[in-house]
Amino acid sequence: MGPTILAIESSCDETSAAVITNGKVLNNIIASQSVHQKYGGVVPELASRAHQQQIVQVVDRALSEAGIVPGRLDAIAFTRGPGLIGALLVGVSFAKGLALALQKPLIEVNHMQAHVLAHFIKDPVPAFPFLCLTVSGGHTQLVLVEDFLTMRVVGETQDDAAGEAFDKAAKLLGIPYPGGPLIDRYAREGRGDAFRFARTVMPGFDYSFSGIKTSFMYFLRAETSKDPEFIAKHRNDLCASLQRTLVDMLLEKMDKAAQAFGVTQLAVAGGVAANSELRSALSALGARRGWSVYIPDFQYCTDNAAMIAMAAHYKFLAGDFTSQEVSPLARYALS
Repeated sequence: MGPTILAIESSCDETSAAVITNGKVLNNIIASQSVHQKYGGVVPELASRAHQQQIVQVVDRALSEAGIVPGRLDAIAFTRGPGLIGALLVGVSFAKGLALALQKPLIEVNHMQAHVLAHFIKDPVPAFPFLCLTVSGGHTQLVLVEDFLTMRVVGETQDDAAGEAFDKAAKLLGIPYPGGPLIDRYAREGRGDAFRFARTVMPGFDYSFSGIKTSFMYFLRAETSKDPEFIAKHRNDLCASLQRTLVDMLLEKMDKAAQAFGVTQLAVAGGVAANSELRSALSALGARRGWSVYIPDFQYCTDNAAMIAMAAHYKFLAGDFTSQEVSPLARYALS
């Protein structure tokens, strides 16, 4: 039998815990934070307080629903980073305290590595090597995955993340936070070729999304000066055109990278992986090229402890543990 591990995720605004036994995830408990909606984005201090309020109940529920008493655990895993330092601190501190009380080893997990390994929670799973587009509100990376614990970033954004571009555009359109899912919804009723926005050209497989944010802002400013009702009249087309542009930018570099590295297995991970157009466009790219495409279930795209548990499973097997002196990292490079 493989190890039984409790995993904790608290990098941003989701408090989550999961239990994994012998490589099988038993549950994935997530407590979301609604307090940020009225501020139009995540407020770090409020996120930290919400984690403090929720973490005991979330962990207790994960253990009780899995039928696992704490003493049966073989290790405690947690997200070390990257993320909001205050939010991370809550999860790291809880994990350290619990591990100390139970005399169990600790496993630190890189949040971005865990997003990639979410693909191994359920079948079908990709074969190595594969190329994973990891895209969220804070990160946009192309990762060449050679093994469970061997990953190399071959391209990434040099400024803003794609998810941030979605959220900024939503704010300009008057769409409430979180805006990404609502843009996706409105886009289904609009035309993706209705409007064109400037794209930043980057060398290699790197991305830049600051340019399209600026282009979108100036376009709206110019059009609403002529017609104050422009956004209301064209909301669906604006969402569809913006989404089409962002998805095209993401997949253009992914296509080039896959060809350059001779990879025929493609995967997508992170919060933006829940976007319906990205999922369908990636599937279409795979069909066109004769490549296999892997897309996680929706619950494993956004921040969750199941992916932390999966990463911890492989780190446990590799004997990769950490000490009680460990501290959270707001920036934590994937290596």
